[in-house]
Amino acid sequence: MHRYKNILLIGTSHIAQESITAVEETILKEQPDVVALELDHSRFHALQQPEKKKPRIRDIRRIGIKGWMFALFGEYAGKKLGERVGVKPGAEMLAAATIARQHNCKIALIDQNIETTLKRFSTTLTWKEKLRFIKELVTSPLSKKKVKIDLSKVPEEHLIQEMICHVKKNYPNIYKVLVEERNKYMAKNLHRLMNHFEKVVAVVGAGHSPEIIEEIKKLESHSMLHD
Repeated sequence: MHRYKNILLIGTSHIAQESITAVEETILKEQPDVVALELDHSRFHALQQPEKKKPRIRDIRRIGIKGWMFALFGEYAGKKLGERVGVKPGAEMLAAATIARQHNCKIALIDQNIETTLKRFSTTLTWKEKLRFIKELVTSPLSKKKVKIDLSKVPEEHLIQEMICHVKKNYPNIYKVLVEERNKYMAKNLHRLMNHFEKVVAVVGAGHSPEIIEEIKKLESHSMLHD
């Protein structure tokens, strides 16, 4: 968890039972005015449906072929990993929303629209990054370096940072679209919430938390310079 002034960020894994427990316990303990979620309206709506809709062929026109393939792969991978631990992807977000409603906390959806993200993914992903990704998929099972991760828990901070550094170095455009741009978007929304509510609890993926805090600090410095 990362605390800064009147905001507390809970870094989660979207398929970890540990994250569900942490979210529920933290919101009950903190009793915030608002609970912010790393979701947009369409993803929040989809999470609340009994059956999750798969990406459709006709979606390609809106989000591009690369974004469509990424969404399809992400949906498949999330489902399979979730089945291994018995937790549906995004269950911690639903748990946070449920607890928030039960205790009359406002709910804020702070992430960028998923279609915008997928469109950006389609237009910025390079062939070099695609080929590198395919190579890693093929060679990773043969790699001597094996890292065991307990999927029921949030990965340790150093593992998360190693993964982020790897993506940033080898897939700079993917990092920019999926991490950097979204961090800035969420930081702006959280900064706005911080200025309107006494206590904010935000539920975001563990890899986003540190950089979101840094982005909020930059926004505060910028505001002070222009006051």
